[in-house]
Amino acid sequence: MKGNPVLAITSSLLLILMGLLLMDGNSAANDKKTKPSVCSNPHPEQLCSAANTCGSSGSPCVLEIRRTGGGYDASVTPNIPNFPKEPAAICIATGTTVTWKGEGKNTGIMVDFGASSPFDPAGLIMGGSDRPVTVLTKTTGCYKYTVGACNPGSIYGMCGNSDFDLIVTEGK
Repeated sequence: MKGNPVLAITSSLLLILMGLLLMDGNSAANDKKTKPSVCSNPHPEQLCSAANTCGSSGSPCVLEIRRTGGGYDASVTPNIPNFPKEPAAICIATGTTVTWKGEGKNTGIMVDFGASSPFDPAGLIMGGSDRPVTVLTKTTGCYKYTVGACNPGSIYGMCGNSDFDLIVTEGK
């Protein structure tokens, strides 16, 4: 008994179509709007004001990380009253203690500044809602960083992540 060639061709075309739809959906989910970096500004410290400066040498800065965008993105919210929803960057003065924590129940976090970190201790920051991580701001400059927020049971690639800019100014 021979197979039906029309059925075989139709099945093959259907599989190809499904593969193309999956690839298109996956690339659409990974396409994030790229925003211009404030670090490309020749004087990013001039963008800092009371409205976007977190903490001081006498008052800690708390940065809360949460998953957004249906779980594909992450956001960082500082403990600044009336902080704008779409900030260009968060500013922090040297000598400020910064606490990174996950928002809500059971949110794990990762913050990566790459090879250059403005904090002591330097390196990857890993913690969560029940494990906040406190660091001290040491080095002035403009830093690009990636933040990730994961929920329990997430597997590799299932965490929301986004890229941000941080401006560290000279403490007063």
